[in-house]
Formats: sequence, structure tokens, C-alpha cells
Amino acid sequence: MKTIKNTITALFTGTLLSVLLVSCADSQSPGVEFMPDMYRSSAIEPYVDYNFPDSATTLQSPENSIPRGYTPYPYENTIEGFELAGQNLKNPLQLTEKTIEEGKLLYNNMCSHCHGKKGKGEGTITNPIYGSVPSYLDKIPNRRGNRAMVDLNEGHIYHTIMYGLNAMGPHSSQIREQDRWKIVAYVQILQGKDPMNVAKATDVVIEADSLK
Repeated sequence: MKTIKNTITALFTGTLLSVLLVSCADSQSPGVEFMPDMYRSSAIEPYVDYNFPDSATTLQSPENSIPRGYTPYPYENTIEGFELAGQNLKNPLQLTEKTIEEGKLLYNNMCSHCHGKKGKGEGTITNPIYGSVPSYLDKIPNRRGNRAMVDLNEGHIYHTIMYGLNAMGPHSSQIREQDRWKIVAYVQILQGKDPMNVAKATDVVIEADSLK
């Protein structure tokens, strides 16, 4: 009888202590740390600087900061901005046959799937259902600013690469500034122009027209 009484007393005491321990627990406490290296790395974590109070290194840049290697573009995505770009922007590159060839490669990689390798709007993904892509030789003045495609100058073309137009999306984040100007020069050749102002550019035109 005494054994049973002691057993009941022990069970009651143990249960009471367990309830007391649980009732005093902090629900926000992480508890006891076992093997803290599993979640507290001894190595320095990326994007963490322990010299900062909050250990954050990806701090917001000061207002009006300009990223290294980035050139601000002053013309807005408006008709007025388009016209100003056409009036003021000039290709800063010294155009050579090598520059034109590089522009051709960039054009084929980034533009020809819509505009076609000959610049006639016959790219591999075009379909009349989505609307036709105009030819660079188009002389009908129905583009932005009531201009014909063949009349777009280097500033107009660069502005369009920056912001896109209609179904064409902006390409400023995909193509570097220098490469945009190379594409502009090659597009001018597809327009039948001579951006290098030398006779050798004619050879590039013939080569471009021979592409399929």
C-alpha cells in the first residue's frame, strides 16, 4: 500500500513540475543552442559587414548617385524626347569596317529575329497576327513623329533602342551603350545610308543584302 502511495505521489509531483516548467516557458525564446556552428557560421557571410551596427552592407546609395560606367540619358520617352534625340545625338564612335561588322553581329543577335537580317521586317518570329514589322527602307511617313523608317537618323534609332516602340520593348538594359551605337551604324546601312562616309561601306551593304 505504501509503495502505491509513493508511486502516485511521485507521478503527481512530476506532472506538477512539468506543468510549472511549461507555464514559465517563453514562447519567443529560441531555447538551448546545440551545436551552434550549424546555424551560426564561423565564416563571414556574404553581404554582411560586422563593423556596421546592423551588419548590412547593401546600403542605399546617396540621392543622385551615378553607377560606375553608366551614362545618364537625358531624353524622356516622349515624342518631344524622340525629336530632341534626333536633333542632338550623334554617334560618338569612330566608325570603321570593324565597327560595322561588330554592329552587324550585334544586330543579328539582338534585332534580326523581328526586323530580319535584311532589315525588311521579315524576322523569324514575326507574324501578321501580331502586326507587321516595318522595313528600314519604308518611305511611308507613318512612324513616330510622322516619319518614314528610311528617314530616321542616328539619334532617332538610338532613342528607339533605349525605350522601344509599340511592340518593341526597351533594350537599354540588354545592350551596352557602345554596342547600341554599333547597331545604329549598321541599321543606317540597312537604310541604304553610308554612316562611315567612305566608299567601302558599299561593300557592307552588298553583303547585308545578300543575307538570307
